[in-house]
Amino acid sequence: MQKEEMLKMLNEWEFQISAYDLLLSTAYYDDETIAPEGGKTYRYDRFAYMASLSHKLRTDVNMKEILSSLSKEELNTADARRVELLLRDFKEMEAIPADVYEAYIKLTLESSNKWHEAKNKDDYSIFEPYLKRVIEATKTIALYRHPDEDVYDTLLNDYERGMNRAKYEPFFELIKKELLPLIEKVKEAKAIDDHFIYDYYTKEKQVPLMAKINELLGFDASWGYMGVSMHPFTNGLSSNDVRVTTYYDEHNIASAIYSIIHEDGHAFYEHQMDPSYDGTVLKNVSSGMHESQSRLMENCIGRRKSFIQNFYPYLYSLYPEKLQDVSLDDFYMAVNASKPSLIRTDADELTYPIHILIRYELEKGLFDGTISSDGLDEKWNDVYEKYLGIRPQNAKTGILQDIHWSDGSFGYFPTYALGSAVAAQIMHHLEKAMDVDEVLAKGNIKKITDYLKDNFQKYGALYDLDDLLKVTTGESFDPHYYIDYLKNKYIRLYNL
Repeated sequence: MQKEEMLKMLNEWEFQISAYDLLLSTAYYDDETIAPEGGKTYRYDRFAYMASLSHKLRTDVNMKEILSSLSKEELNTADARRVELLLRDFKEMEAIPADVYEAYIKLTLESSNKWHEAKNKDDYSIFEPYLKRVIEATKTIALYRHPDEDVYDTLLNDYERGMNRAKYEPFFELIKKELLPLIEKVKEAKAIDDHFIYDYYTKEKQVPLMAKINELLGFDASWGYMGVSMHPFTNGLSSNDVRVTTYYDEHNIASAIYSIIHEDGHAFYEHQMDPSYDGTVLKNVSSGMHESQSRLMENCIGRRKSFIQNFYPYLYSLYPEKLQDVSLDDFYMAVNASKPSLIRTDADELTYPIHILIRYELEKGLFDGTISSDGLDEKWNDVYEKYLGIRPQNAKTGILQDIHWSDGSFGYFPTYALGSAVAAQIMHHLEKAMDVDEVLAKGNIKKITDYLKDNFQKYGALYDLDDLLKVTTGESFDPHYYIDYLKNKYIRLYNL
């Protein structure tokens, strides 16, 4: 068979896979936002069935032969990368029996449903048996794929290719060594007044505020849509169909603001990839790289005074009675204040990586056998007390706060810290390329999103994270940029 014919068959195969992905992703977004609760069982049975059909398509033996043949051909850079990634994914997927895969998908859907119920009722006992089953099923799936490898290493590699415990350990040790002492110094310093952040802010008025922030960032209705879910997320169906969600906390005005800036960071990545990658494996960017863009927008950009000044007057006009004595400087200081807290998604930049460290240590223990899934909620509370000096008083602010474990996304959490560190490194180079505060003060945020597109986002999954950094910045990943960024920021904020 000629190379051109094999590439044509490859394109047709990826188109078919992308059709299944589109249907499942759209159904997932619908399920998390607007679908009636009572229809979940009906939907989940059919989700699992659709996933099994997708599995069958992805493991078509004829395509394995074509991929193997194409891997020996001389191809352009994009096609060679597609073949590399697809062949790797194929070998992993075919190792999982179809019935085991379908059962796993159905279990994770049921588990996610029970997580929602448990969180709403603040009752971990509803979710606990499902979490235990998901942990064991995830181990089983990982061992099918890589029977001779460490299970947690397999899971870490799923979300960031090339990463494993041996690479994450020194990263998290650096965080403990450098940031835990700084957190203690900040706790002893004069507190920043942020009480007004936690006043009562009606959801009704927050809705137009989020629309204003979307407009400011350039998130456009021609390619993006915003909904509401219990846990904010981004769903990139194609470069011109990107769905985000936020969550409105009426007792924390900063929560929705920074969750939507975070999700818009993800959204721009999906929108600004090379559009020719739509429907191909080249859209499957690693989690660490994706998080670098959302964390950069949320924190390195979104918490700067030069950015805040673009939306604060509008926020003030919505809630003058709440903010009448709060200046722009006051608000800027408040949204950057640091103090140990229980909720990861609302954590300040300095304590945020400790939330990830906690999850990393728990996951590592669950999969190497040093931590039992029995009483995991109390173990969670113990580690929070150990590292942050605070203890959750209920499951809703403890083990039930994140959805990720319910769907088997073990190994994902570390990429939040990795992505935050990459964001600091990218920000270093962005500030060398332009006067960021001057750009933001003029409201010219497109200059920044264009820079991110041209230097990082357009490449999609063409390169692994470290290779992409080498191509675009000339250097490998270096976590010291992150440490320096946080130290410089919080030493200045707290006059340490």
